Amino acid sequence: MSGIATERRPAAIVIDMADINLLTLNLGNSRLAMGAFVAGELGQVKRVPHALRKDWTQSIGEAWSSIESRSGAAVVGASVNPVLNEALEHAVEQATGRNIIWVGKEIDLPIQVLTEEADQTGVDRILNVAAAYEQMGKACVVVDAGSAITIDVCNDSGEFLGGAIAAGARMMLTSLHEKTAKLPAVELSVPHGAFGRNTQQAMLQGVYHGIRGMVKELVENYATALGHWPDLIATGGDAHTLFDGWELVHAVAPDLTLYGIALAYANHHIKHGT
Repeated sequence: MSGIATERRPAAIVIDMADINLLTLNLGNSRLAMGAFVAGELGQVKRVPHALRKDWTQSIGEAWSSIESRSGAAVVGASVNPVLNEALEHAVEQATGRNIIWVGKEIDLPIQVLTEEADQTGVDRILNVAAAYEQMGKACVVVDAGSAITIDVCNDSGEFLGGAIAAGARMMLTSLHEKTAKLPAVELSVPHGAFGRNTQQAMLQGVYHGIRGMVKELVENYATALGHWPDLIATGGDAHTLFDGWELVHAVAPDLTLYGIALAYANHHIKHGT
């Protein structure tokens, strides 16, 4: 794989193996992300909220159509939502006639995990860091801004060390609305100015800058432990809103988990000579 750009903009990544034809599926807490790698390059990515999972079969079929006639075409998935695994397996079988190959079960994780309970560490967190390390080749941090926010780190040897987990931006805003008497429902956006001049803007200031401040503090802690400053890669559905243009972020790569899935697949087949 190659291609996280040094410019602070959305990163393009290309897997270096032209024979990879793969439908990758990332089953998250709130949605399913899917993307087809055609000859090693990721095409269009689609995200389907779980509320619309009746559309999974059709969407998977459309993505599969771009690779189904190609050599070695396969479906590989990762999940942090085991309750929906069976439903996704059924949708994949209907759409493709194939079974999902699960990362962490049939396929080895692509990096060593040094957490105390490696089997309890979210596979998406591991795959994000693996994909980032594959690009950077040194210690790096990945902040994944989705339903939850994770800020994870690897060392210069590419070993997953662990990280932090916090409520995501939308979860924070929803909680403020639902757990108070007067705070309104607010959609996530970049706040205006240095301070909030109304209730909605005050909530956005707190959530937006609270998350950035948390990320900065954690990266500083990681840098102290590592002995040098690691590059920071941002991913997840809210990454652009929260981190675009921030000097602390090396690159924003919204589809990092899908690249991690493809990397795990490629490494597994290289390791096992298949």
